[in-house]
Amino acid sequence: QVQLVESGGGLVQPGGSLRLSCVASGSISSIDTMGWYRQAPGKQRELVASITVGGATNYADSLKGRVTISRDNSKNTVYLQMNSLKPEDTAVYYCKAVLVRYSGVATFRNNYWGQGTQVSVSS
Repeated sequence: QVQLVESGGGLVQPGGSLRLSCVASGSISSIDTMGWYRQAPGKQRELVASITVGGATNYADSLKGRVTISRDNSKNTVYLQMNSLKPEDTAVYYCKAVLVRYSGVATFRNNYWGQGTQVSVSS
């Protein structure tokens, strides 16, 4: 079993900042990419940012310059620093981890999701 637990969400005023954290625990062999997604009411879940085990990052165009993703591989933790928040950033933010397991010559990749943390931006 693998669990992802997000924290750091909450209510913030426009222009404010939040730092989300996500810790992976359980039967972890190797974590490849970790990322953050968000889903606003009535909308599809969308990528916010992702980071590989080597530190390569990818950001949604709409969020570039306002968010920074980082990770601590020793702690199986990924972070999302969000600045200059806008009301349209209001959503449930989900953490995703791609776990890799090796068996002989085969490689297995499985996606795991956290339960989500609510981010609300409002005055």
